[in-house]
Amino acid sequence: MSRYTVGMWMYKNGGGLAIQDEMIKQLNDRDIAVIPDLNLANAMASDGHILCKKVAMEQLDLFFSYNASKQTQYQMYLYQILNESVPCINNFQSFALTEDKFRTAHKLTQAGIVTPQYKMLKRSDKRKLKKTMQEWGGKLIYKPVDGWGGIGIVKIENESSLDMLFPFLDQTNIPYFYIEKYINYDMTDFRIDVVDGQYVSCYGRRAPSDSWKTNVTSGGSIMLREPSIDAVELAIKAASVTGLEIAGVDLIYDLEKEQYVVLEVNGIPAFATPEQQQLGLNFNQNKINKIVDLIERKVKQSNVVNLPVAGVA
Repeated sequence: MSRYTVGMWMYKNGGGLAIQDEMIKQLNDRDIAVIPDLNLANAMASDGHILCKKVAMEQLDLFFSYNASKQTQYQMYLYQILNESVPCINNFQSFALTEDKFRTAHKLTQAGIVTPQYKMLKRSDKRKLKKTMQEWGGKLIYKPVDGWGGIGIVKIENESSLDMLFPFLDQTNIPYFYIEKYINYDMTDFRIDVVDGQYVSCYGRRAPSDSWKTNVTSGGSIMLREPSIDAVELAIKAASVTGLEIAGVDLIYDLEKEQYVVLEVNGIPAFATPEQQQLGLNFNQNKINKIVDLIERKVKQSNVVNLPVAGVA
């Protein structure tokens, strides 16, 4: 019987299954058993236990959650409760923070990290919203605080476009506006991956010719690029401020102020897909190695007595 037992929920598409298999192999070699496919969407709580696939989740030494699909409130709630008993990667508090764009930007700004200038306004405060647009030179970005992949993000370039947005927002239950000042940049970004405070990799994304969004899900394309020391240090600091053990930090370069700006910090930064690896993104093995090191360190630090867990293959 292995000394430690880890639960895992890992995405399978885009080469995820092969990555999961490699992680399990490395963990098994370190005397750490793995129970895969523990999706909290299929779990239930009863009599002091969270049960998933007949596994008592509280008896795990650690739970590794790495699935980029949007999680339901039910999953997030169980994730929060589980992390009160078991170490989780990423930890729930930091993961929940970075799922919220406003909370993330606010915390980073308080720590002295440059982010886009932002405002959170009541939905009814349309006059102040228009005034802010004028103060920001006539351009702003509207963002849902909990969106991902560029979905729902809208660039507003004039007052008539803003007027067209109001009826849509009035039909929603969202009680506030979260807006950011538009930054003049070269339509490319940096995605810098950080694991356990260490630099892992960097690549870029380029917006298509008919858009300003660099997200791959919004039509952006992958590009190879080497980060500067300043960019790496900024990404590591941003990851540290959020508390994420695994982070993908998105940066752009402000052409007017000539400085890097942190756009977002992501709690489930993707590995390179097989297609992206063919383009030259070759960081997967390094990232796997560092995550396995992190898991091993965490389970040993937890000092939890390893109990037999049903479901170990």
